[in-house]
Amino acid sequence: MAEDHAVTFTTSDAETVLDPAADEQLDALRAAQGDLVALRAVAARWPSLLLAWAMLAEGSDDPVDSYAFARVGYHRGLDALRHAGWRGSGLVRSSREENLGFLRSLNALRKAAASIGEDQEASRCELFLFQLDSTWESHLQSG
Repeated sequence: MAEDHAVTFTTSDAETVLDPAADEQLDALRAAQGDLVALRAVAARWPSLLLAWAMLAEGSDDPVDSYAFARVGYHRGLDALRHAGWRGSGLVRSSREENLGFLRSLNALRKAAASIGEDQEASRCELFLFQLDSTWESHLQSG
């Protein structure tokens, strides 16, 4: 992915909030926390559960696995944002628990991209995070 593509995100004061996870899904995540095998099972059962992908990416010791998990969470998150009315601009606040799966996936993608030498992608992810919510670092693991 060495292509040199400029990415421009537009800004708006409109805010998008993703649909919350079901209690059953959150209970499964709590039970699986720290156990990558159990987290994989949760992601397989609920592939649209963004927080599962973020937790897998954050918990993986392998940078390529982390990158793959984060990329799934990011792309599934973009789909969820569009479904929630986001059209490429506007805020997605990290202070809203419903948005954390997407934002944590994007942050994990930023870190994983940097760890495998995809510095341009890491920079784009960081810019995107700041455009979605300038306070994201206070709510996410910034590493």
